[in-house]
Amino acid sequence: MVSHSGLLTIMERAARKAAPRLRRDFNEVQHLQVSRKGPADFVSMADKRAEQTIFEELRKARPDWGMLLEEGGKIEGDPDKPRWIVDPLDGTSNFLHGIPHFAISIAVEDPRGAGGQPEITSGLIYQPLTDESFWAEKGRGAWLHDGRLRVSARRHLDESLIATGIPFLGHGDFAEWTRIFGAVAPEVAGIRRFGSAALDLAWVAAGRYDGFWESGLQPWDVAAGLLLVREAGGFVTDFRGGDQAMTRKQVLAANDALHSKLHKLVAGALRNK
Repeated sequence: MVSHSGLLTIMERAARKAAPRLRRDFNEVQHLQVSRKGPADFVSMADKRAEQTIFEELRKARPDWGMLLEEGGKIEGDPDKPRWIVDPLDGTSNFLHGIPHFAISIAVEDPRGAGGQPEITSGLIYQPLTDESFWAEKGRGAWLHDGRLRVSARRHLDESLIATGIPFLGHGDFAEWTRIFGAVAPEVAGIRRFGSAALDLAWVAAGRYDGFWESGLQPWDVAAGLLLVREAGGFVTDFRGGDQAMTRKQVLAANDALHSKLHKLVAGALRNK
């Protein structure tokens, strides 16, 4: 049985401490106090409480580390130490509508990664309702609990199920997405949009989806998921095929064969605008 490192133990403990309240609030979703952050971008009291619980657990374990929080923003720490990247509730709209598809995402970003660039070295995506804990550490593979994850082995687009995120009120580039969809949809077996980028990437790592694309995502949406896909043997790039998925806010993920084919479709769609 594979064992967690001390760092992953901290991350899982924080997620599991926040999860029971999320489950209770989900079962009483109609009673939640909800405020607006922006157009069609809601934040619930459940979201805020989960983030506070995770913050307290992580800060207690690593008091000198910085943080990047979806709700709380950037909290400075020792610049030579890693920082936490946290989304306490990825899939908030699903949560608020009573749709049981959301997750907690926690990642560690080391400022002294390969080539001296910041690098995600640990990631955890926890689904409170299914009790699925997807995790990865650089060089140790990707796992669901204690079972090793591998990306899909499919090699042909016409057999592939691809996930995406669809632009909505105030978010995303409708024209860009439409061009990409128009190029990809006729070539694949199906396209899904379930509403949680963190779980989309975890499911690519687990081989449930064969690929994924989306733009406009924030670091807390994807940091843990990018590492999961890579450690499960997949490829993650930006839409240009480069390694700036998080900074360019463009994610294209799949196994090696499908990634190459999807990239050609995406690149062609963007050239033909």
